[in-house]
Amino acid sequence: MRRHPLIWSLLGLTLGLTGCAGAQAPTASEQQAGEAPVAEMAPVASAAPTAATPATAASTPTAPVAPVVAAPAAPVVPAVTPYVAPSVPPAARQAVLDAYDAVQKNRWSDLDALVPAASADPVLGMYPRYWSLQHQLQLGTAPVPQAALQQFLTDYPGTYLSSQLRDQWIIAAARSGDYAQALRLDPGPDPSSRVQCSQLLSRQLTGQKIRSTDFLSAYQPNSDCWDLLDQLAAAHVLSRKELNGLLRDTLETGKSGQISRVAAAVFDDQGMVQFAALMKNPRHWLESRSQPRAAIDFELAEVALARLARSDDRAEAAQYVRDHWARWIPAADMQWVWGQFGLVSALSMDPDAARWYRDSGYVPMTDFNHAWEVRAELRSSPIHWDRVAIAIRKMTARQADEPVWRYWYGRALQAQGNQKAARQYFGSITTDLGFYGQLASEALGKNPYMPQQPGPVAAGWVSQARHNTGLERAVSLFDLGWRRQAVPEWNYALRGMSDPQLRGAAEFAREQQIYDRVVNTSLQTRHVVDFSQRFIAPFEGRVAAKAKQVNLDPAWVYGLIRQESRFMTDAHSHVGASGLMQLMPSTARWVARKIGMKGFKPSEVNDFDTNTVLGTSYLSMVLQDLGGSQLLATAGYNAGPGRPKRWRAALQAPVEGAIFAETIPFTETRLYVKNVLSNSVYYATLFSGQPHSLTSRLGMISPLTDTRTALP
Repeated sequence: MRRHPLIWSLLGLTLGLTGCAGAQAPTASEQQAGEAPVAEMAPVASAAPTAATPATAASTPTAPVAPVVAAPAAPVVPAVTPYVAPSVPPAARQAVLDAYDAVQKNRWSDLDALVPAASADPVLGMYPRYWSLQHQLQLGTAPVPQAALQQFLTDYPGTYLSSQLRDQWIIAAARSGDYAQALRLDPGPDPSSRVQCSQLLSRQLTGQKIRSTDFLSAYQPNSDCWDLLDQLAAAHVLSRKELNGLLRDTLETGKSGQISRVAAAVFDDQGMVQFAALMKNPRHWLESRSQPRAAIDFELAEVALARLARSDDRAEAAQYVRDHWARWIPAADMQWVWGQFGLVSALSMDPDAARWYRDSGYVPMTDFNHAWEVRAELRSSPIHWDRVAIAIRKMTARQADEPVWRYWYGRALQAQGNQKAARQYFGSITTDLGFYGQLASEALGKNPYMPQQPGPVAAGWVSQARHNTGLERAVSLFDLGWRRQAVPEWNYALRGMSDPQLRGAAEFAREQQIYDRVVNTSLQTRHVVDFSQRFIAPFEGRVAAKAKQVNLDPAWVYGLIRQESRFMTDAHSHVGASGLMQLMPSTARWVARKIGMKGFKPSEVNDFDTNTVLGTSYLSMVLQDLGGSQLLATAGYNAGPGRPKRWRAALQAPVEGAIFAETIPFTETRLYVKNVLSNSVYYATLFSGQPHSLTSRLGMISPLTDTRTALP
């Protein structure tokens, strides 16, 4: 109950184009807690430190390494067949374009009128029809058009749009009270939490028994799951402990709307009045209360005490808790309160964070909170490595098995003199193709692991990809600049592909110069790792030339671009950044003025030369402003140069770069920094043919109180 990966995925802000970590695909744990993904090349048997009790906290588990999993026998290479592009009537394609424009402008009657003409487009003709049906489902006021929906599913079986429409039909049917229909429909692969909650609600309201664990594994904060939560709370399917656990986890997000919505399922009307009061001013509310007697009084008081962690004077608030409330609150609940003090302190880079966490004992916390307990110990001066080990042993076995925590547990064992066990831990992740696999190799005195480059992709696999109708449809969408539609179409087409098929699809993407799909498709292979795809270096050295003009390391610039845009010149982020190096408009204008770029127009920011000149110039300025540290400059490029200065100023003593990187308080920036620098090591090795050190690139970071910067 205490660990909801779907809640914590909300805290991990990622760049839409670049969510993959390092050299391999992202995992659920990365999305959940912001950590490096598990090794693909040599899967390791789970031998993580297990959740400890005070009596066993000093034990030292070992980490045996499992053998490499053998790849399946090579499949027969398909024959190369000539590709003949579908004949698309110009009028039909124009109708598709006009329909897209109608959707953007909410001209729904125009859209409906265009559907017949657009349907003659054999590649994209299904889209206007899908948009029309999708709109009808989203209206919620008209009857669900069941016959039209079923006809679409019949006409376009096995397509991405059919899968999406089926899921949306499930949601609409449940909302309209047609629970039988919602249950008759089979959801697509990996259904969203909205779909899962809609079907669970339908089961609950048609008298079928569901378990609390079904809900908790599906839950995300959305209206469909909240409707289900209300029903399950009223029917007592969820225990009081589970409801309070969900509320506690939601409190950690700090999102008031979500907190209030969950609280409404936990408390009755009178309780919600009290809850609103304590959320507004927890200290005032607590001072108006006496010793709690009823269960609801304890629940409300514990929430109020946890909210005191956000006080301006946290130390004074903690003393108030100890003096007036600690003796009345059950020990385990009081430990949860101190865990909240630890979390808020750690995210604020408060040096007292580790102390609050130590008062939390062994109470189960969210994965997010357990991770920050370890980070708080790593930022302590001096580092108490026994406390680092204890904090990791508090985690679930699944979380502790992640490469990040295996590495730091190995470091803790090493610092405590258990060299043999430390080497076992490091050895268990050396084939992890990411930040911590590289560091683990160096901890063993080895060069970072580089997989053997496989042979060239057979032409038959590329030919097969060209003939794949889903990939063909995605390429047509990319050609129109409709990335929002193209990316999921491409990804859906990859389902069930073997490694040779995935490599063939990646080469097809390379032919089309859709470089982000080259990387992200190749990342999905399971037994073969093709660095020529995963670490492409397009543009024939032009990026390196721009880097050298301002004395930047080309490998670092390539590593940064791989993370920023996956080498897509037309990349746009949700916050407005553009181009290969994802420049914000205001930053681009500032840099253009600073370097004397005459005649710069914001519309030119996606141009290769303009973007790379401005991006490398700005990166060079950030590097100089941050004392030549690639680690700090990478963080500054992502979060703004003032932030790493403030994070550095909060240090109590010099720390190794790996600790600074791991304790960056912004999840997006923490992942970004680790991925960029890991990428850079691989690019440096590929470019030079010689091994390079991640540890050296990270360096040491020392406290520096000057937080001023003239850079945007």
